[in-house]
Amino acid sequence: MKLKKIALGLVAVLAVAGAAGWFSLDKETRALLATLPTHRDLLFWSQSQRDAAFRALDRLPVLAQSHVVPAGGTPMPLPPGPPLKLAIDVDAYMAVQRSAALLALHDGKLRLERYGLDFDAGGRWTNFSVAKSVTSTLVGAALRDGLIRSMDDKVSAYLPEMKGAAYDDVSIRQLLTMTSGVRWNEDYADPNSDVARFNNHKPEAGVDSLVSYMRRLPREAPAGTRWHYSTGETNLVGVLLVRALNKPLATYLSEKIWLPAGMEQQATWLLSRSGNEISGCCIQAAPRDYARLGLFVMGGARVDGRSIVPDGWLAEATTERTGIGRPGRGYGYQWWTYSDGSYAARGIFGQGIFIDPVRQLVIVSNANWAAGASDRATGDAREAFYRAVQQAIDDEATASYPK
Repeated sequence: MKLKKIALGLVAVLAVAGAAGWFSLDKETRALLATLPTHRDLLFWSQSQRDAAFRALDRLPVLAQSHVVPAGGTPMPLPPGPPLKLAIDVDAYMAVQRSAALLALHDGKLRLERYGLDFDAGGRWTNFSVAKSVTSTLVGAALRDGLIRSMDDKVSAYLPEMKGAAYDDVSIRQLLTMTSGVRWNEDYADPNSDVARFNNHKPEAGVDSLVSYMRRLPREAPAGTRWHYSTGETNLVGVLLVRALNKPLATYLSEKIWLPAGMEQQATWLLSRSGNEISGCCIQAAPRDYARLGLFVMGGARVDGRSIVPDGWLAEATTERTGIGRPGRGYGYQWWTYSDGSYAARGIFGQGIFIDPVRQLVIVSNANWAAGASDRATGDAREAFYRAVQQAIDDEATASYPK
């Protein structure tokens, strides 16, 4: 059934229920109903459809099913700090980015918190590929828990359906660094790319839909010799992880991060056609909880003084494991890395968590870029904003240093 028909059905139900039924819905769901997309391919939704949907992807089952990531009852405090003095017009920057949320924390204190697109601190915004960095951290936790034996284990050891495919001899490490050498097209503007098509793939009976799609892909380069960005590979990590955990990723995320890190709100994680969390995408969470996630990782992912990942693993994950063809930039285990020791989780349309351990800095971005899923100029503007915040922190340190 087309989503448009379902939307009309929902509107009819609300008409019968009367005005009270409409106003009983939260503003995000009302906005989504008013501009509901007529197809599931979000890469090709209009800007207004994305504005409504990114804050409510988990609200309407006609769009996608999701699992809840429960939070605890005692949120980690995020005390306010003095406003940052930035050599940049924040209003103008947010307008260019089409920002829904922009937060900066220094030494655990909120130094900047701004909202746009009629969004606020109480809402949840989808993070797209920021979820990749979360999935990576859960792999580290599974290693610590002994549920995954080694980063050098082959994919087929956990997914026997991959035997004989190009991924048969690819390791978990190579999946996390996106160096499998398997062909994949991540062109967000191409409706025939793999990233646009794989969610609509009809699998063979009894086979996970993603595994069914990925095991058909051919090899282009020897494993471990080439970096090539592939959302499909992170999703494959997720299927592998579910097999190793024997529980939903949302449950494990709650146990390992959401509860112990003191998240304020529950999150949700969208599901694939096979009923597994889409591990390369689509966690919905509150902006302040994204900030808490950044603080948790920057602090070594520790619970009661003990890291949830093996000793040294997080340092490997957040430093360059492979080059990406840009000076000063690299890729770790699903984290984008910088030569100054900073690292970031990034998602299409302007989502991000930037972490600078040297300066004890976390910057959170939620947005809906006007120019599309992955616009180079808008992305460069965000990088410039990161540098402006770093410079402001450095200027403060210089000013306070005794002469």
